[in-house]
Amino acid sequence: MTAHLTEQDYRVPENIAKAAILPESYTDEQAVTYPAFAWLRANNPFGVAHVEGYDPIWLATKHADILEIEKNPAVFASGMDEPNINDSASAGFLKMVNSGGSRTLDTLAYMDAPEHTKIKNVTSAWFMPASVRKREDEIRTLAKDAVDRLLSFDGECDFVKDFAIYYPLRVIMSLFGVPPEDEPRMLTLTQEMFGPADPETQRAEMVPEPDAMARMWKAAIDDFSTYFNDLAAERRKNPTDDLASIIANAKVDGEYLSPSFINGYYVAIATAGHDTTSSTVSGAIKALADNPDQLEKVRGDLSLIPSLVEEAVRYISPVKHFQRVVTQDHEFRGRQLHRGDHVMLLYPSANRDEEVFDNPDQFDITRRPNKHIAFGHGPHMCIGQHVAKLEMRILFEELLPRIRKVEVVGEPKYVAANFLSGLKSLPVSITKA
Repeated sequence: MTAHLTEQDYRVPENIAKAAILPESYTDEQAVTYPAFAWLRANNPFGVAHVEGYDPIWLATKHADILEIEKNPAVFASGMDEPNINDSASAGFLKMVNSGGSRTLDTLAYMDAPEHTKIKNVTSAWFMPASVRKREDEIRTLAKDAVDRLLSFDGECDFVKDFAIYYPLRVIMSLFGVPPEDEPRMLTLTQEMFGPADPETQRAEMVPEPDAMARMWKAAIDDFSTYFNDLAAERRKNPTDDLASIIANAKVDGEYLSPSFINGYYVAIATAGHDTTSSTVSGAIKALADNPDQLEKVRGDLSLIPSLVEEAVRYISPVKHFQRVVTQDHEFRGRQLHRGDHVMLLYPSANRDEEVFDNPDQFDITRRPNKHIAFGHGPHMCIGQHVAKLEMRILFEELLPRIRKVEVVGEPKYVAANFLSGLKSLPVSITKA
């Protein structure tokens, strides 16, 4: 970072900066992060955060600003650094292991055009709505089985631990062709990858040291790669119609993808496709418990379920940020950016922007229009959004007619993570219809 970032007019107050950046802040979004985001939107919507242990970074909090940044990858690049914010020690470790021209993981989030376009096109047709709809019967069978299991509990359960982490995992792994017996391993690695700052999801062998989070992340990636190397080799020998086969047998510029690109694809889809959906489903149930009028409304009119899904994604915004790096000197919002500056795109803030959403802190399943950007925007818009929406719609179609009431009966707990975060525990009481 360059010295110009320290100008007092741009600087975000320390407590606000910590609320936006520190992983532990996201364990209490209502009291910590959302009030901080509201302050930023009102007082310093594009300012510089200085937090001990982290490099200075611009915070983009407004809906329109994030749209503009995401539509301009020539200036705001994805491929110049890790896509998520790490403390300085972790960032240093990741730069060390990524030295020599290769990354820890070659995934779409790290890429810019033209490479990004070529790699994304490998699966773009598979993820189009018409293609995804062909999987509806398969997903509905999984949803029915999951709901049956949920309602087999004697009234009370932990909605996250007993249900929400398993249904999306089963869906995404079935699309991959990963057998059910390997799902516990995939679940553990997903939690380790996205929750390295959370004591409950850290690897047992991790020891406290400055770059421990990055080491845990790297260890999880290595374990994923070991598994997916074998999966890709098997799918090249015996291809099927699953997603793993599409990726393993794809060719770009006449060549098979390298193992780093194949594994990057597999890891991105397996983890993001599971964790984001799990967080959204859990958050939606909590929101319906907190707003029983909304539960009654959707139970009385199941045609509102697609709108419920969109509002849940906006309200929860499970992806908390992505990072961009400025490629050239550039003026933005009247402030001078320089090559190498980093920008944190704060999606939960954008999705509660008062200039875009009426009563943004209210959970409203009839919200029209709902211009959330929880799936991103521009070339990096989430490729799996249609799968996520489909599996959530089907789940609620199977679940909501069978329940009459949901109550939170214990303390909800959230993952300490600033990249992808959500509920890790939600004790509830469910009254059947």
